[in-house]
Amino acid sequence: MADRKHIVIVGAGFGGVCLAQELAKKDVRITLVDQHNYHLFQPLLYQVSTAVLSPSEIAYPTRAFFRKNKNVEFFLAKARGADQERRVLKTDHGEISYDYLVLAAGGTTNFFGNESVERSSFAMKTLQEAIEVRNHIVHEFERAAKMTDPSMADERRRHLNFVIVGGGATGIEMAGAMMELISIFKEEYHNIDFSEVSVSLLEAMGSVLPMVPPDLQQYTIKALRKRGVNVCLNTAVTGYDGSNLVLQSGEIIPTRTVIWAAGVRAQDFIKDCGGEVDRSGRIIVGENLLVKGSDRVFAIGDCANFHHGTERPLPTVAPVATQQAVQVSKSIMALISGRTPDQLEKFVYHDVGAMATIAKGEAVMNGPMPVLGFMMKASGLFAWIAWMFVHLIRLAGRCSNFTVTIKWIWNYLFGTRLERIIVHRDE
Repeated sequence: MADRKHIVIVGAGFGGVCLAQELAKKDVRITLVDQHNYHLFQPLLYQVSTAVLSPSEIAYPTRAFFRKNKNVEFFLAKARGADQERRVLKTDHGEISYDYLVLAAGGTTNFFGNESVERSSFAMKTLQEAIEVRNHIVHEFERAAKMTDPSMADERRRHLNFVIVGGGATGIEMAGAMMELISIFKEEYHNIDFSEVSVSLLEAMGSVLPMVPPDLQQYTIKALRKRGVNVCLNTAVTGYDGSNLVLQSGEIIPTRTVIWAAGVRAQDFIKDCGGEVDRSGRIIVGENLLVKGSDRVFAIGDCANFHHGTERPLPTVAPVATQQAVQVSKSIMALISGRTPDQLEKFVYHDVGAMATIAKGEAVMNGPMPVLGFMMKASGLFAWIAWMFVHLIRLAGRCSNFTVTIKWIWNYLFGTRLERIIVHRDE
């Protein structure tokens, strides 16, 4: 084992796990580093925050992936940076030497420098954040149910006014799921006037879901509005103090709940890894996915800025990370075999399409869909079934596949959501 090349991978997300699985078949040593001991299926975080699924159904123990791979070791730690001259990754539990380093640390919420929004709103990029959102939403209804005095009407409405910022897939899916959760609450909170409950989706641009065609964007907006979501386009946020949301127009929205789903940036430590970063903190990579100026450090997924032959950097979605992982696996083995960096194959992203669910029985999809193998643009029930199928086959663990399928069917037929339990971290 000592003479094997040591490859250190930072991040157990889609890209990191895929890369480790590819390299596990080779004669190399692999150390997979992450601050959590699980792989998280981030596309379904909104279903944890709206009580559809439990946390364990979208998280899978990282070590379980590599039970039969003796050349793969998991290291629970938080990355702090990298020293490329000494070839070490810095962590809060010491340094790890490497022959090749791959940054696959994913991203975090981008508040675009708005400190008041960052301080007072809810993000939804981690499992802990999703649980916190779920706790808060249920708790707001419990608080409102106690405010029966007419003099408390304004404050009660503030607790029942939910605002989601960002018209991407996460914002759309969260807004639709919120309306479904509220429909369940209508049968349980007998002393709440549900005409006072409001869900708003704010988007700074002129439309939602930029990755799908205009007709599907309009379909999505109409479907949300039909379900009662107040969709506001060309609406930018300038501040939030936990009680009042301030818009660029000067309008103030009284609310205790702002869920921020408007942007993604790289993890903070990426800027300390010896490469050049963009405004979002993503490290700039060459066509072969090597960090600019390095011959043995790669970056993939949400923390990498790949801008070659494309109008803008590749999107922060799972297919980008997994395709890059496969390419980097080949490139590392090529370097080990004696090839030089300029001889490595250039990465070319193959678009696998886009999809987003709006509510149960309602979704949009567009592009050359994986598994189906042909171009497809669809909306409604068919798109929703396709969305479920694609997400199920990507979930880790057979148990999760089974339980998630049962819960989705049960929720579709009966609107059952049993995960609406308030669980505080200190418990």
